[in-house]
Amino acid sequence: MPQSTFKTIDSLDVAGKRVLVRLDLNVPMKNGQVTDATRIERAAPTVKELADKGAKVIVLSHFGRPDGKKVPEMSLGPLVEPLAKALGKKVAFADDCIGAVAEDAVRALKPGDVLLLENLRFHKEEEKNDKAFVDKLSVLGDIYINDAFSAAHRAHASTEGLANRLPAAAGRLMQAELEALDKALGNPKRPVCAVVGGAKVSTKLDLLGNLVGKVDKLVIGGGMANTFLLAQGVAVGKSLAEKDLGKTALEILDKAKAGKCKVLLPVDVVVAAEFKAGAPSKVVDIKDCPADQMILDVGPKSVELYNKDLAECATLVWNGPLGAFEIKPFDAGTVALAKEAARLTAEKKLLSVAGGGDTVAALEAAGVADKFTYISTAGGAFLEWMEGKTLPGVAALIRAA
Repeated sequence: MPQSTFKTIDSLDVAGKRVLVRLDLNVPMKNGQVTDATRIERAAPTVKELADKGAKVIVLSHFGRPDGKKVPEMSLGPLVEPLAKALGKKVAFADDCIGAVAEDAVRALKPGDVLLLENLRFHKEEEKNDKAFVDKLSVLGDIYINDAFSAAHRAHASTEGLANRLPAAAGRLMQAELEALDKALGNPKRPVCAVVGGAKVSTKLDLLGNLVGKVDKLVIGGGMANTFLLAQGVAVGKSLAEKDLGKTALEILDKAKAGKCKVLLPVDVVVAAEFKAGAPSKVVDIKDCPADQMILDVGPKSVELYNKDLAECATLVWNGPLGAFEIKPFDAGTVALAKEAARLTAEKKLLSVAGGGDTVAALEAAGVADKFTYISTAGGAFLEWMEGKTLPGVAALIRAA
């Protein structure tokens, strides 16, 4: 998905125009207060740039799952103040996103003004990508900007419908994400290494199937690795493993072999009798997992091998931890590999892209989240992109280019 295939803000003349900007302001809230404004702060530069260029900026977003009903606690009203703070300027609010209320609020805008419209999902037609609803949104703007990659895997009125109706472009966040993803898997420098962890193979079958045909080395960690080991006849004691997916695991290994993708599984592991903080644990060879113990992390020899392979690569894509990183000491494998990836990135030897909730949390815990080339906070959209799926919100931008 090279950058040349979609328009950016650079190609638009926005002065005096009404610009609809789709953001993802689905931020954590408690008692009507925003508890983490990271998403608002990350989205602010696009809005600020448009306003500075003299656009009349109209911000669209969803919040939660109100299922087409007006749910007061899911109103975007409480976001006005944090958004204004992030922008350093006043933000107006309309308590609907379509109809007379929204149209009057848009009419009142002067060049450089910013308006936030009420939660799109208060209308069930938003998630249905309803044509009449797209019509009602499109009359509010002259130009459409999508800066919500995290919602790009949904074919909704505000993510796909508008892009097909108005002149459309990617915002700065969307642009950065698409450029980073293109460098990671679309058109990467080789060799490419992927690290895929997490509890279950079943949730990442599409991901593994896509990656073995695209990358040169694949590190499989977390509970998923146990399923692959078990399929190869390695006893994993009381460890989490999906016995019924053994055949599938072997098929993935065959596909990797055919595609000349080297699969790396643990050679030693950290085991304990129970999964709790400070539980007595020990490192054992992968063939020596006691029947009454469970595998909770990869061992130091495994990390050493992964580091050696990573040092031979030019690109890294990471989704999921190597062990039960939430509880010490079972975070050691993930932290060690993350620190090595950060070191290679700092030395300009590696382009590193990571994403997914657990992954971001693990890299933050390791203290290296800001040392990777790019961290995606897009969750489901990032995963679907890694699975090789077409994201409707992105496809619509490419069609519009």
